[in-house]
Amino acid sequence: MPHLLVAGKLHPAGEALLRDLPARGVTVDYVTEVSEDSYAPLISRADALVIRTQPLTAPTVSLAKRLKVVSRHGVGYDSVDLDALNRRGIALTIVGDVNSVSVAEHAMMQLLAGAKRALLADRAVRDPAGWGWRNRLEQQEISGKNLLILGYGRIGRHLARMAHGFDMQVRAFDPFLERNGWPEGAVRPVALDEGLAWADCISVHIPRGDRPAIGAAEIARMRPGVILANTARGGVVDEAALAQALQSGQVGAAGVDVFDQEPPQDSLLFAHRGAILSPHIAGLTAECAERMAIASIRNAVNYLDGTIDTDLIVNRDFAHA
Repeated sequence: MPHLLVAGKLHPAGEALLRDLPARGVTVDYVTEVSEDSYAPLISRADALVIRTQPLTAPTVSLAKRLKVVSRHGVGYDSVDLDALNRRGIALTIVGDVNSVSVAEHAMMQLLAGAKRALLADRAVRDPAGWGWRNRLEQQEISGKNLLILGYGRIGRHLARMAHGFDMQVRAFDPFLERNGWPEGAVRPVALDEGLAWADCISVHIPRGDRPAIGAAEIARMRPGVILANTARGGVVDEAALAQALQSGQVGAAGVDVFDQEPPQDSLLFAHRGAILSPHIAGLTAECAERMAIASIRNAVNYLDGTIDTDLIVNRDFAHA
């Protein structure tokens, strides 16, 4: 009888699906705490693992004698040691296109909140002496402004559609698509340096690399007062450089949902009135959490019974159980 280990609290719809699995011949361990230590003692008997945001390191993988598949409750897998899985022939799956609309909406919210100075406006109402802030005219429109999207995958394309509804002019930078073919009907591609100098607003949707994609040099090429949104990954934008740019006014406002350290401890961004911070929730709407819970469980079970959609397998060499 195959055994599934679920590490991390799931949406109630996912929990209901877990309760149905024993009738289908799959036993379950369900650990709601989000830490590696909480699930590691149970991994030795698991054939499949559903995991949320907690780490999966090589020492824990070495304990997983029966493990055939790790199913990520999401699309990123920075916290999973993929090399360790590859050495053991263990597949890694992701949930596919279940959170792109949620993330694009969050990025749009960040851009709007930055332009309208939403947090400052809220404080002005709550502070008895703050009402006069309204006359400083710090708030702006985004209609007709230039939006650069860094990374033109599913999220970037949803955001482009939303931005067009605000009559924004949209361009995108995506080196992967430039190498492999720009989609027909897509927004205009642009080189990074050209796009940075052109944009009034920038939204980041690219994977984390060995160094920040947006650092001090890139920020210096931007228009003064630019609005920046980051819903990608911590480390894609240099936090220290962004904090300095907020201090100087080079960046007028920044929406940040992802951090170098999560949860952040004394981030330099905390001190800045133009920073709009959220706790890595862009893809965590109630609707998206339901889709991710169901999809991650199904991916694990489908891999074990050989019915998995191979497009959802990160390491394609292990496409068969």
